[in-house]
Amino acid sequence: MAQPNKSEEELRRLSVEMRYLEQTAETLQQRISMVNAAISDLTYANMTLDGIEKEKENAELLVPIGGSAYVKAKLADTNTVIVGMGAGVSVEKPLAEAKVTLKERLDELEKTMNAAQQQFSQVAERINSGRSRLETLLSSNREGKP
Repeated sequence: MAQPNKSEEELRRLSVEMRYLEQTAETLQQRISMVNAAISDLTYANMTLDGIEKEKENAELLVPIGGSAYVKAKLADTNTVIVGMGAGVSVEKPLAEAKVTLKERLDELEKTMNAAQQQFSQVAERINSGRSRLETLLSSNREGKP
């Protein structure tokens, strides 16, 4: 049985590497989408807290319940907010402290987003260079060159 030449080995190796890089890129895109959704959610929460800060107690509000449906509610307390801390635990905090907590989370998510985008760019670069190397190898194999 004939030994595969170096270009055939490199073709196989590059092909496997390209599949791995493409899966990595897809995973990074999913992570970026999830982080983007969380950033939107926190931005909306911050805007809501800014609005509540300007309201008086017993102000009538429309509260979204999903599906473009709302309920009317009266604002009982403008000074405290219940903030989720994770693992199903929520804590009542003063409004100003809640805003700081949400801002810190937003900053962390933005750092995570930047890191994921940077990783994605690096992977995309490697995919592009790998593809051009694959094309070069394929064309040289077709022409019968080693």
